[in-house]
Amino acid sequence: MDLEFLQSVDVQILVGAAVAVLAIVVGAAYLFSSMKPKGCLDPENFKDFKLVKRQQLSHNVAKFTFELPTPTSVLGLPIGQHISCRGKDSQGEEVIKPYTPTTLDSDVGRFELVIKMYPQGRMSHHFREMSVGDYLAVKGPKGRFRYQPGQVRAFGMIAGGSGITPMFQVARAILENPKDATNVHLIYANVTYEDILLKEELDSLVANYPGRFNVYYVLNQPSEAWDGGVGFVSKEMIQTHCPAPAPDIKILRCGPPPMNKAMAGHLDALGYSPEMQFQF
Repeated sequence: MDLEFLQSVDVQILVGAAVAVLAIVVGAAYLFSSMKPKGCLDPENFKDFKLVKRQQLSHNVAKFTFELPTPTSVLGLPIGQHISCRGKDSQGEEVIKPYTPTTLDSDVGRFELVIKMYPQGRMSHHFREMSVGDYLAVKGPKGRFRYQPGQVRAFGMIAGGSGITPMFQVARAILENPKDATNVHLIYANVTYEDILLKEELDSLVANYPGRFNVYYVLNQPSEAWDGGVGFVSKEMIQTHCPAPAPDIKILRCGPPPMNKAMAGHLDALGYSPEMQFQF
């Protein structure tokens, strides 16, 4: 009986110790999660964010900086996802359009949108009329893209015009993460040199991450001095500047609908399976 009693006591001690350890682990996990800044976005309801800076980058492109509630607040947008912005067009009617911030959650206290404003664009009108001190209604996160570091060996990216913004966000997140060794190869197409968005920032990434980030610019209407790609993005350009088809690569594309359709055709013809492709 004494032996049975001692064994039951030992079991009780072991169970108690295991419960205590589990409680410590759960408590530490909760504490860690509670220490992580909570994002400011609401996926169901629009929230207003104050415009604190507007920087004109060209005749029809501007960078808009919006303030978050506190200097340490984060937007809380997963890599490669976007937000819905609500405004009014020139007729005063409500319009909602998706945009991808060029900032990450490492950029605390603010988020930035680089916006190309088209003459007939309904949301473009709203941004054109915005002044410092105005508020923008935002809802999110939105999007199908999911990314974990090391998910693929390399990304190929094919962007056109303002389609560069999700590519820039993903590339920045990868390159600025010391635990992520993914390589990024970008083909970026525009009509003229002046249409290239974020060129300074892209060239800075190339300089800071040699061998890991490459950009090939393509212009449809280049100057005589232009030494980059000319015309539309071709199958040959993709073969030269993107990783070859393989199970551990993915090609991302984002541009005007006709370009997206043409790129999908090129990629299919080159042997990239549907699983190797993603369109924003």
